[in-house]
Amino acid sequence: MPITLRELAGKLALPVLAGDVSRPVGWVHGTELEDPTPFLEGGELLLTTGLHALRDGYVERLVRAGVVGLGFGTGLSHDVVPSSLVEAAAKAALGLVEVPREVPFIAISKAVSKALAADEYAALSRTSEAQRALTRAAVRAGVGGVVRRLGQWIDGWVVLLDAAGEPVHAHNPRLVPDLTAELARLKTAGGLASAAFELDGVHVFLQALGSRARGVLAVGTARPDPGIVNTAASLLVLALAQHDSVDAARRELRAGQFRMLLAGLPIDGLPTRFRVFLAGEPPDDTVFWAAVDGDIVVLADEFDGVASSEVDQSGVARGYREAQQARRAGVRTFEDLAGSLKVPDGFADALLRPLDAETRETLRVWLTHHGAWDPAATEMGVHRHTLRNRVRKAEQALGRSLDSPGLRAELWLALHREGQ
Repeated sequence: MPITLRELAGKLALPVLAGDVSRPVGWVHGTELEDPTPFLEGGELLLTTGLHALRDGYVERLVRAGVVGLGFGTGLSHDVVPSSLVEAAAKAALGLVEVPREVPFIAISKAVSKALAADEYAALSRTSEAQRALTRAAVRAGVGGVVRRLGQWIDGWVVLLDAAGEPVHAHNPRLVPDLTAELARLKTAGGLASAAFELDGVHVFLQALGSRARGVLAVGTARPDPGIVNTAASLLVLALAQHDSVDAARRELRAGQFRMLLAGLPIDGLPTRFRVFLAGEPPDDTVFWAAVDGDIVVLADEFDGVASSEVDQSGVARGYREAQQARRAGVRTFEDLAGSLKVPDGFADALLRPLDAETRETLRVWLTHHGAWDPAATEMGVHRHTLRNRVRKAEQALGRSLDSPGLRAELWLALHREGQ
């Protein structure tokens, strides 16, 4: 923070005579003009020896010009500071200090210049440190890490909004005000990439991230530091571009893995048995999914979508076909296809009549597992040899071989009808 008039007076042992001495000193200027205000910018500590009489209205003009304080040198034109000046400074709340002759004006200028240089160096150091911290966050944690680290540095709130204005990542989200109007102005400002304003005492920055399609960084803080915000925005543009590249590579990898499964080649990380789902939107990465030929295909035990019957890795191609057939038929699962087909009355009774209840249940489980012996035997709690014997018994009763896909389909349809 810049040095205040009180701190300066304490540093150089200058007596404080009147007014507000808590304001920071932006510069020091010595003058003996009766009206120096045309040469001032505001924020100055004005030094004078009172060589010429200070006429009425002198202090008021200084206040209007934004002067933060007046240093009156004694021991030259005046032995003491005129009481009228002290009274005027007190009335106008202008900080007034006495500068004894043994304290040269140049010492005050040097002290302020040194303090300003130290403050600027501290600000540059802080910005540099923040840039390094934000860069580390981008490398280690990506987009979300940059947002969190920025929020910590500015001690405020930060939100990354997508192109639709929806929050993607946020720090201190409960503090974020309604920015709808400001975002709309930024969007329609004819190429404007950023905006800065004050809202309820908080400095707010809006920064479009490269192409506006990438979103907007919104920051609110009581300690504005545009340099840090700009650094964060640049890192976010890079991180988002990297994320897009990585996401595209992952999509290609998953599509390639799914094509391997279609070809009968196994991959790691899948459950033993699952269903093939056709979903409307890509899920998160807690389940395997791939975008293939316009479909979002999900391999999972349960999911919201059109599903095949249960398969293992060797049956993914069949499961994919089943899910597509179920979608074309307008049903939720491949098993529901049986209920949607039109079959003659008495079909199930006629086909299943030679089979007892145990054999019917055996065939239902076995066909559910697509003729796989071990999983079907496990579900029924019998040895696979027992299961084989029961299936042979069914073939003998039906007088037909269950190696026939047509018979399996008829039995599946009949068993499903029977259970309705």
